[in-house]
Amino acid sequence: MPDRVQARWLTADQQRVWRAYLLGTARINEYLDADLRRHGLDLAEYEILVCLEENEGRRLRMSELAEAVHQSRSRLTHTVTRMERRGLVARVSCPSDRRGVWAELTPAGFDLLRSAAPSHVESVREVFVEAVAPEDFQALGRAFERVLDSDRESAH
Repeated sequence: MPDRVQARWLTADQQRVWRAYLLGTARINEYLDADLRRHGLDLAEYEILVCLEENEGRRLRMSELAEAVHQSRSRLTHTVTRMERRGLVARVSCPSDRRGVWAELTPAGFDLLRSAAPSHVESVREVFVEAVAPEDFQALGRAFERVLDSDRESAH
C-alpha cells in the first residue's frame, strides 16, 4: 500500500475512469442479481453453483470454494448453510482428511442452475458484453487479466 502521506493522486481522467468502473460494476451486479432473484438465487449463490458444477464430482473443498468465488470462509459458510437448507448443496466429509469438508452440488442445485443459466447468460450479454464495442470488451479482458496477474505476483 503506498504511503498515504505522499499519495500520488489520480488525474481527473483517471478519477473519471475509476468512478465509471465503480458505478458500472455496481450496476452490472445489481442487474444480474435482480435477474437471478427471479430464480430464487442471488449472484453469490449462482457463482457457488457454477463453481461446483464445473469441478470433478461437482464438489470442492470449502476452502477452495471460498477462494474460487472470492468470499471469506465465514461468509461462504453462511451462504452454503442457507443453500444447504434449500437442498441446493450438501456438505460432505472428505474421506482422505477427516477435518476437510466438501461442498457438493445436489441434483436440485444442478436443476436450478440449469434453469437459471440461460437467462443469466442473456443478462450478462445485455448489460455487459453487448453494451461495449468488441474492441473495448477485449481491452477490458486484457486489463483485468493484468490486474489478476499482479494480484498473484504480489501474493508470492
